[in-house]
Amino acid sequence: MSAAATVAALILDDALGEPPEALHPTVWMGRAISALEPLALKLQTAAARRTAGICIAAGLPTLTYLLTRSVLGFIPQRLRTPLEVALLSTTLSMRGLAESALSVERELENGDLESARAQVGTFVGRDTVSLSESEVVRAAIESVAENTSDGVAAPMFYGVFFGAPGALAYKAINTLDSMIGYKHPPYTDLGHASARLDDLANFVPSRLTALTTAAASGHFKVALATTRRFAPLTASPNAGWPEAAFAGSLGLRLGGTNTYGGTTHEGPTLGTGRPPTAGDARRAVALMRRTCALLAGLALLYAGLRRG
Repeated sequence: MSAAATVAALILDDALGEPPEALHPTVWMGRAISALEPLALKLQTAAARRTAGICIAAGLPTLTYLLTRSVLGFIPQRLRTPLEVALLSTTLSMRGLAESALSVERELENGDLESARAQVGTFVGRDTVSLSESEVVRAAIESVAENTSDGVAAPMFYGVFFGAPGALAYKAINTLDSMIGYKHPPYTDLGHASARLDDLANFVPSRLTALTTAAASGHFKVALATTRRFAPLTASPNAGWPEAAFAGSLGLRLGGTNTYGGTTHEGPTLGTGRPPTAGDARRAVALMRRTCALLAGLALLYAGLRRG
């Protein structure tokens, strides 16, 4: 039932989007991390902070898994599947990704580069105040690509195999990485375990995303060749796979130089195509949706093979 519930959750996310913050499990996870973070950062030694980081990285996903499983086991059978679908839908962000990217495109179509910069700055981590139009679109497409993996494929993957408990445990890992999984102070020691656990959790989903993106693009050989050539060049062991797949699928050149907190970081170029233009954000969203649909089809095929 988990595969069918995961597909139903994707449909629910597409129809309704994110739930209110007061009901969103990921928000609750963030609040728990925010409560633990200052206590852990007060520890005096690097070894103590690293130990605290290991405990948090192991404890929050485990607690999330066990609590979700207990809740689903406690409620009546007739309510279990609807609740599991609802919980799974909170781990998915297909509609949110589409809305964010298309809002950037609308601002650019209206000729308002400043508003487009501000809009893309709400969902990417880089500095956006001085980006050119092409760089704004590149930031949006790269976010769509990476989050097709982190925000759709990965929770679907864990949902299919481990149900809502597994998908929510993954979201706990991903939230930990986004909040404390940094290499720079003050998180160097505290966030080490969270970052490594996130790398491990996303290893298979990122590559699955690249493969399904290439298949959904209609340019499988080109997209796959681009992915194999450029994905290993990125500092992240996982982020380059969906981004390179999107670059090859769309015939674009992504990656390159970005600025974070005023510090410039030189990254590899991904792809050999042209620089992005405003209309490419919509193409990226369409590709993301086709990729998600293919993932849903694979989930149902897996469920059918298991029943057979």
